[in-house]
Amino acid sequence: MKVQHILGAAPLYTNTFLLVTEQKHGILIDAAAEPDTYKKALAEQGATLTHILLTHGHYDHVGAVAALRRETGCKVYLDPADALGDALYPLKASDVDEAWPASGSLTIDELTFTIYHTPGHTRGSVVLALGKLLFCGDTLFAGSCGRTDMPGGSGIQMQQSLSMLAESDLRNDVQVLPGHGEDSTLGRERLSNPFMTDGMNSMF
Repeated sequence: MKVQHILGAAPLYTNTFLLVTEQKHGILIDAAAEPDTYKKALAEQGATLTHILLTHGHYDHVGAVAALRRETGCKVYLDPADALGDALYPLKASDVDEAWPASGSLTIDELTFTIYHTPGHTRGSVVLALGKLLFCGDTLFAGSCGRTDMPGGSGIQMQQSLSMLAESDLRNDVQVLPGHGEDSTLGRERLSNPFMTDGMNSMF
């Protein structure tokens, strides 16, 4: 597997990630850059886009989805709670092919993702674990977490989601790959992120 970090457009600079399997199938984690940016990256690796996995449905994470799905026929995964078809959540149910499997895991070629449902930033937010990589969307940031004051957000649910990640059996050396900002490790966040400690209750 190859992993490529592709930055979304200004001013939000959303972190997105292109994974290419041994079978040369491309998997996008969020899709915020211009469609041509992804098509160029795929062509450079001789890969075909087959899946888009969305950590949540906010506009700054899904901007290229419609065009890429139309041009490639790729499958789009998103929690139905975030497929609202409005300005904040642009994708509609008809734009999404699959909800997350009830089993809590998704296998594509040689890759198996573990799916953690993490409502708080949005009702349908997820974090995706793949080996030593943790694709966090806007749930967990380096030293912080996603905002909870927009429609669909909940401070109480964010607290529960972050506590679940902090107490999970995920290793400390897992790399935290957030939707915005710098990466980190789960161990560092468990130790120093105030939103993952017992003191976070007072922050919501």
